[in-house]
Amino acid sequence: MPELVEYTRQDDIAVITIDNPPVNALSPGVPEGLQKAIQQAAADDQVKAVVLIGAGSTFIAGADIREFGKIVSGEKPRLTLLPYLQSIEDSPKPVIAAIHGTALGGGLETAMSAHYRVIAPTAQVGQPEVKLGLIPGAGGTQRLPRLAGVIKALEMCATGEPVKAQDALAAGIADRIVDGDLLQGAIAFAREVAGKAAPKTRERNEKLHDAMPMVFDFAREQARKRGRGLRAPLAAIDAVEAATKLPFDEGCKREAELFNECLFSSQSKALIHAFFGERAVSRIPGIPKDTKTYDIRRAAVIGAGTMGGGITMTYANAGIPVIVKETAQEALDRGMATIRKNYANSVAKGKLSQDAMDQRLALITPQLSYDGFEQADIIVEAVFENMAVKKQVFAEIDRIAKPDCILASNTSSLDVDEIASATSRPQMVIGNHFFSPAHVMKLLEVVRGKASGKEVIATSMALAKRLGKVAVLAGNCFGFIGNRMVAPYLREAQFLVEEGASVEQVNDALYRFGMAMGPLAMDDLAGIDVGHAIHKEFERFEKPGVRKPLVADRLYEMGRYGQKTGSGWSKYDANRKPSHDPEVAELIEKTAREAGIERRQVTSEETVDRCIYALVNEGARLLEEGIALRAVDIDITYIYGYGFPAWRGGPMFHADTVGLKNVLACIRDFEKQHGPYLWSPAPLLVRLAEAGQTFESFDQEKERTART
Repeated sequence: MPELVEYTRQDDIAVITIDNPPVNALSPGVPEGLQKAIQQAAADDQVKAVVLIGAGSTFIAGADIREFGKIVSGEKPRLTLLPYLQSIEDSPKPVIAAIHGTALGGGLETAMSAHYRVIAPTAQVGQPEVKLGLIPGAGGTQRLPRLAGVIKALEMCATGEPVKAQDALAAGIADRIVDGDLLQGAIAFAREVAGKAAPKTRERNEKLHDAMPMVFDFAREQARKRGRGLRAPLAAIDAVEAATKLPFDEGCKREAELFNECLFSSQSKALIHAFFGERAVSRIPGIPKDTKTYDIRRAAVIGAGTMGGGITMTYANAGIPVIVKETAQEALDRGMATIRKNYANSVAKGKLSQDAMDQRLALITPQLSYDGFEQADIIVEAVFENMAVKKQVFAEIDRIAKPDCILASNTSSLDVDEIASATSRPQMVIGNHFFSPAHVMKLLEVVRGKASGKEVIATSMALAKRLGKVAVLAGNCFGFIGNRMVAPYLREAQFLVEEGASVEQVNDALYRFGMAMGPLAMDDLAGIDVGHAIHKEFERFEKPGVRKPLVADRLYEMGRYGQKTGSGWSKYDANRKPSHDPEVAELIEKTAREAGIERRQVTSEETVDRCIYALVNEGARLLEEGIALRAVDIDITYIYGYGFPAWRGGPMFHADTVGLKNVLACIRDFEKQHGPYLWSPAPLLVRLAEAGQTFESFDQEKERTART
């Protein structure tokens, strides 16, 4: 096997190269190799200085995240990097870290243990551990404030955001930016500092003395606002504060304590689950990696409304020329005005340059006809959520599109097979369900019809990455994964207000649980009119005589469609800020009274359990039916599409964390109170709970094989 760490020499400079593809992670063997190479350089009389560099496209992208799971499970003891990094810092000869690509997490900690750092102009450095519910665990919170100062260290450790080379130089993290050949630039720098006293980062205390208590108070306040419910950013702040109060070795001990608390927390397990889950959802059984994909060079979108406009922006943002079609000039002008306004807002906030805005707008061709659609590689339909309208559109584009053009529907709930039946090429039809606002939300639900070709599925999954989306493959049923599950979630929220909770109580309970917004606030954002249209399509599946929510239909009849009309479940001001609406409270009480519903006190605990376990129970049905391939596909759908807190891992992982026996017991209580039709536990949930298993362990492919 090749060496993970290679030792060579260029005259009087030792070159230590980390070669652990693909990202030079600090997997077992790398720290040991580094220590051995440093010792070899120290013993070599001809060596005056040492350059530490990464092979391939990056320096060190961080630790091997898989190792954390092995530590938590007890499979392996925790390997601390500190002794290995200390050996770099204690080298009697100057060590220069040469950074290209990224130096993240343990990679930056390794670089900071060197005496100097040179960096390529395009490189980035950072401590992103908080994004996995962790903090730096190898002296990062102790060395970084000594190099960059306390404020910069707090910012980097508590947010996890990387900084560019120029910022790293300005902060004192890097000593020089090297244009051109990084290795040769680092060797030249090494010769400049050879023979001089090598400054140890851990002994640089000058930048620690200006830290005031108010700096940490402010950092904690910002962390609580930014990462609602997250523990790791606060732990990172505590660790950086320890650097200002304790000697280096004691500070490292405090950092290690905080790291271990985070590592064994449910939040870290959930965030690591989500990290690997985002990668797992791209793997589709039966569709190999080498499956042929279509080249998407031109796109066309039908509809310039909220969804169509956002989808158009998504294609333009990816550099793909796109036609956007409407049926009336007024609607087209309104859609383009919204697109320009969205881009202008990004420019005003400094997120986009004016040149970039102009370039993206130049890629968009607004029109009222199908001219040019025959050249499109993909056509995305984004018209009103009505089956008759969608089938009419697909029949029209079937006559125009070239044979290898993908015909995609942005439907959020309707039968993709029925839509495909309006065409002569059902194998080219697929669901591409974007989430609103489409140019912002990361999720793309790819819906496979029974005839959808493997190449079409593979192309949609690959295209999602190009568009900056996370794609999850869903089977074809009403509502697919996301909206089929959200139906019982919203149902219970509406039942709870009819039974006695206020709109604000329901929204607040789920918000405090960690959701991006409460269910009724989400209904107002999506549009009560949209929900009404979907419900009308869904009515044929409902069982007569079973309780149904009543108030949403009344709001629709009153023209209260949510944020877009300034009123829905709540009132909204010009900035779309919600407030209590006495008219809605009165309507709810009146509706409940007329329906004979006895109102009572509703607790936050009941609110959360009923809404979240309604999600979980429906998710279990989707898993068993094969609509969702894996539990993690549901989790990623809800994290990226519905604002489920990533630090809870998604609804199915959250249920595993609570314990499926506990979830099942709660659902059976609801079944007794509210009836079997609404709350009958999913057979898969019962089976897994009784066997002491989890959703995460459920393997649909193995189960299908066992049955056949």
